[in-house]
Amino acid sequence: MGLTLSSAPSVEPVATSEAKSQIRVDTSDDDTLIGNYITASREHGEQMTRRAFITQTWVWKMDQFPANGVLYVPLPPLQSVTSVQYIDANGATQTWSTDDYDVDTSSQPGRIVPVYNNSFPTTRNDTNAVTVTFVAGYGDAGSDVPEQLRVAMMQLVGHWYENREEVIVGSSVSRLPNVVETLFNLYSMPEAQ
Repeated sequence: MGLTLSSAPSVEPVATSEAKSQIRVDTSDDDTLIGNYITASREHGEQMTRRAFITQTWVWKMDQFPANGVLYVPLPPLQSVTSVQYIDANGATQTWSTDDYDVDTSSQPGRIVPVYNNSFPTTRNDTNAVTVTFVAGYGDAGSDVPEQLRVAMMQLVGHWYENREEVIVGSSVSRLPNVVETLFNLYSMPEAQ
């Protein structure tokens, strides 16, 4: 399974001013650094939870449609499916008609299923024969993202801001505050099969 980011989020779930308030920074000297930490904390949270926080577009490639008749779309919450393309038995790229499948954006992960009395198209036995382009994320604004994820991000930004290198605690190295792991784990999706 290959996932490629096609269109990155246009905003972050946490504004620089919110992060600065959290870490009690009053100057603008470190705004760029804090902004970088915000982006890194979102990306880290998205990796930990296997979710998209802010609206973003992805291209997902796979070798064939699933035999079980259900295509589980990674990176919930799924907002929409832009297109489903496949290489047919003759080697031509086809776009599967939206009339032939349903998109379930309510389930997490979201699903693509053939409509009643239909099935997935037959594909050529090629690598990456199926391409799904989809939009995922909670929404276009930071306020659309669950508050627990935003708090985890702000905690992580604060941790990185205060500890610009690994923190030695006794004889072990503390890489993430427990509250960050706990909050991200609340939204963690199982690893895709």
